[in-house]
Amino acid sequence: MTIMTPAPTDQEEEEMLVPRSDLVFEGPQPMEAQAETGNDVEKQPPEDPQTSRFTWKIENFSRLNVKKLYSDPFVVGGYKWRILIFPKGNNVDYLSMYLDVADSANLPYGWSRYAQFNLSIVNQIHNKYSIRKETQHQFNARESDWGFTSFMPLGELYDPNKGYLVDDTCVVDAEVTVRKIVDYWSYDSKKETGFVGLKNQGATCYMNSLLQTLYHIPYFRKAVYHMPTTENDMPSASIPLALQSLFYKLQYSDNSIATKELTKSFGWDTYDSFLQHDVQELNRVLCEKLEEKMKGTVVEGTIQQLFEGHHMNYIECISVDYKSTRKESFYDLQLDVKGCADVYASFDKYVEVERLEGDNKYHAEQYGLQDAKKGVLFMDFPPVLQLQLKRFEYDFSRDTMVKINDRYEFPLQLDLDRENGKYLSPEADGSVRNLYTLHSVLVHSGGVHGGHYYAFIRPTLSDQWYKFDDERVTKEDVKRALEEQYGGEEELPQTNPGFNNTPFKFTKYSNAYMLVYIRESDKEKIMCNVDEKDIAEHVRARLKREQEEKEQKKKEKAEAHLYTIIKVSRDEDLRQQIGKDIYFDLVDYDKVRSFRIQKQTLFSIFKEEVAKEFGVPVQSQRFWLWAKRQNHTYRPNRPLTHLEEAQTVGQLREVSNKVQNAELKLFLEVELGLDLRHITPPDKTKDDIMLFFKIYDPEKEELRYAGRLFVKGTSNPTEILNKLNEMAGYAPDQEIELYEEIKFEPIVLCEPIDKKFAFRTNQLEDGDIVCYQKSLSSESLQKLRYPDVPSFLEYVQNRQVVHFRSLEKLKEDDFCLELSKINTYDEVVERVAQRLGLDDPSKIRLTPHNCYSQQPKPQPIKYRGVDTLGDMLVHYNQTSDILYYEVLDIPLPELQGLKTLKVAFHHAIKDEVVTYTIRLPKQSTVGDVINDLKTKVEFSKPDAELRLLEVFYHKIYKIFPTSEKIENINDQYWTLRAEEIPEEEKNLGPNDRLIHVYHFTKETAQNQMQIQNFGEPFLLVIYEGETLAQVKVRIQKKLQVPDEEFAKWKFAFLSLGRPEYLEDSDILSNRFQRKDVYGAWEQYLGLEHPDNAPKRIHAAYQNRPTYEKPVKIYN
Repeated sequence: MTIMTPAPTDQEEEEMLVPRSDLVFEGPQPMEAQAETGNDVEKQPPEDPQTSRFTWKIENFSRLNVKKLYSDPFVVGGYKWRILIFPKGNNVDYLSMYLDVADSANLPYGWSRYAQFNLSIVNQIHNKYSIRKETQHQFNARESDWGFTSFMPLGELYDPNKGYLVDDTCVVDAEVTVRKIVDYWSYDSKKETGFVGLKNQGATCYMNSLLQTLYHIPYFRKAVYHMPTTENDMPSASIPLALQSLFYKLQYSDNSIATKELTKSFGWDTYDSFLQHDVQELNRVLCEKLEEKMKGTVVEGTIQQLFEGHHMNYIECISVDYKSTRKESFYDLQLDVKGCADVYASFDKYVEVERLEGDNKYHAEQYGLQDAKKGVLFMDFPPVLQLQLKRFEYDFSRDTMVKINDRYEFPLQLDLDRENGKYLSPEADGSVRNLYTLHSVLVHSGGVHGGHYYAFIRPTLSDQWYKFDDERVTKEDVKRALEEQYGGEEELPQTNPGFNNTPFKFTKYSNAYMLVYIRESDKEKIMCNVDEKDIAEHVRARLKREQEEKEQKKKEKAEAHLYTIIKVSRDEDLRQQIGKDIYFDLVDYDKVRSFRIQKQTLFSIFKEEVAKEFGVPVQSQRFWLWAKRQNHTYRPNRPLTHLEEAQTVGQLREVSNKVQNAELKLFLEVELGLDLRHITPPDKTKDDIMLFFKIYDPEKEELRYAGRLFVKGTSNPTEILNKLNEMAGYAPDQEIELYEEIKFEPIVLCEPIDKKFAFRTNQLEDGDIVCYQKSLSSESLQKLRYPDVPSFLEYVQNRQVVHFRSLEKLKEDDFCLELSKINTYDEVVERVAQRLGLDDPSKIRLTPHNCYSQQPKPQPIKYRGVDTLGDMLVHYNQTSDILYYEVLDIPLPELQGLKTLKVAFHHAIKDEVVTYTIRLPKQSTVGDVINDLKTKVEFSKPDAELRLLEVFYHKIYKIFPTSEKIENINDQYWTLRAEEIPEEEKNLGPNDRLIHVYHFTKETAQNQMQIQNFGEPFLLVIYEGETLAQVKVRIQKKLQVPDEEFAKWKFAFLSLGRPEYLEDSDILSNRFQRKDVYGAWEQYLGLEHPDNAPKRIHAAYQNRPTYEKPVKIYN
């Protein structure tokens, strides 16, 4: 079922673009899906952006048996779109969801279209818990879909209590805005606004919005400029210099600025740039770092002067004259959003007085327990007031983090002296006027699992606001910056105004997250003038030099079509590189002298330049063209002809390159006479072959360049043996072995040359490479690791230094080993075991490295699960040099035959839970688990019997039969609970019942009542004819609840989430079905009372979303 409704026209502008990656992160990603054919041809998008909302209801969702599913197509802006989902995840434990171009297979060559869109999974119980993510993308044939591989955890989606699946129906909502491409790509922020943006490294929008806010506090910027740095500092290793460089570019550049130097100075790697963090946390960590680095400098104390305020915590006794106070400083204030209408309401709540009385009396020195009042008052506010709005909270009833999207207003002018200074302590300085004006609004758009940050800023505190959204800066009005960032709900315009439709409301997921106010009385000081005089000369010089180099490269790029790059290699290059930088082929052309020559220049003029550069007379130069052979080697092929040397450089480049390449690669042959002076190279006949020679020393395991020779094709190698011995420094009669280096990809091919046959018979030609070495005795052959050229070259081709890290210290190399990519699994673990001093290599377990996330892969390598080291190191199209290791307590083959389960044992009498790790063969049964537990646990009595239960979200879903195999039991999301079987359950009468008993609370939102279970569920026997009053006695005894508290509890019969409250006289056995049917957990006796137990995050949520990981600045 699909519903189309027009969306509001004032939605947020473009979202961040995230580069393609195999990383699983919170930003949007492409999904390589095979698009279906369509019939529409591509149309031009309209001038104004067009927006539509599309709703897709997917029934029987949990029973879908497909890897991926497409919605019906819908049209926005003249284009056909559809939603693509992976119900079980696209190779991740998350729902994967993308927007797809429905007719991509039928569009003309070169098509592209730009769309800004958001995708949502609607929470059908509480709309405010709907999960929504937004992004933007330039769609084309290569990337015809874009979206989120990790949209939301599958465990959360499929949990019946969460509200995302109701009656097994999932509701997907999409809002798509199609804009003209020119809107985004040709927009010039500097020209339009006078400001430039910051480039997004992947998920660094949170950092960009904070940096723009700090930059536009001129006093802060001036202080950063005055931090001492030297011309020898490197920005990538110095936070002050990197920040100075970034701020300088923001002030004087015309284009958006990259932040890579700054993040490198933080000690972050690429993976850190793809993790979305919390902007509030980054603000604190960055300010702490800067404060630390400003110590002992002329700008020491700047952070405190700008951002530090103080409040006083007090406790004051009511009946006696006693007061306790404690002064504390703050750099920002955390204000409640939930339950507060605006900033003033939050401040009211902040200074709210709490009464300490009854059981909660205060113990005052000398006076004992006293009634008292407790609160906070402010002693002083800072010149720059940073207010962090608590938009994210942990919802204990739902056992998850939630975003508070409630409407929350904030004023343009904030008066903290209001109502006779109600927020200030009596000790506050009354001469300071605490009237503030709003400087910036940082916005978070999205949900708890990820989103996008941008900022609205008034750089000069004028009426003109600007939106800083990564690279794009736009002018905005005050309504856009304030009112539209309050949050709350928005009403969609009705599609059929004539009908009495209930208006459709939807939650606004873009709302203010952080506010920055500047005190009016400090405005002139804070908004000071900052110019080039404030920037150190060496910083200006460095950045000017960088700019000039950038301009030069830009100019060279623009003029590239007029020039040819000629790269010239010589014998000296081969001598320098072979055996050090390279082993195969002859030369690395990136390391030879290059010349940038205009294409119309005659080659003879170029030879004069070569003569000046290398000191080789023009008549002594002979240039050879290189050719790439079919076996992918690259060798000199033939000398240039006189006719070719008479041409221009441009004509010659076209002759040498079948592919249009701006480079011309040449080998310069230089011949010396007996007096070692340059001579004119002799004419080359058809029988002459130019060969290159390398010498191998098996004892030193060294390869070096020996030189080159011209030989006659009809002669044989024995005729040049003396010359080769002379080149190598061997005795004239030294026996040598010759090999031809043929190729090295994908495998090394190096074959012996038969010295008895002619060079032509050995199939040698111009540019071929001959490697030679001394002939060895059979004794020497056995002693040496690589006794001949082929074995050495194979070693060089496959050698690999591997960095081994312990799984307990993911970022630190523990040790390195030089191995071969063709080492077998056994050889690798044996070397690791040797290094660790371990006798049994089978106790080593290795885990491969993910090159994109810079983390271990989730699954370790199985015992002999890969053939070679090379297989262990490959990650998609990249090769890593990192492996993680762990030392097991039993051999890996044995461990792989075992199933490991974590079982929580609940003691029958003591109030304690002990978790045991049970390891048994996979073919074992639940009975075997119970027998194993019996040897470990403490029973309440000797003949006690155990059972195993499956508990999930505070409900018992299953009592495991003892015969069930353990191989398929999942303890990752579900808790396995072991407990003694009560005596009362062993002798059930024919009409007695075993029922489920769960704790619950009720929550009402949007006129809907929702049941929230909590605490430990349990099973209980109810006897025939037993009343609730009798059952309550047994429950109170079992749970040991005090009378006063137990009297407040309510008891209800719940079926499918609906409570029916019970009276003490009700006969319970009449309410419950006779037989224990599948789904019995949905029919239970509910105990309604407040959840007063200490809160523990459920195991499934121990791994916080990526943006919640702590921010660390390492340097």
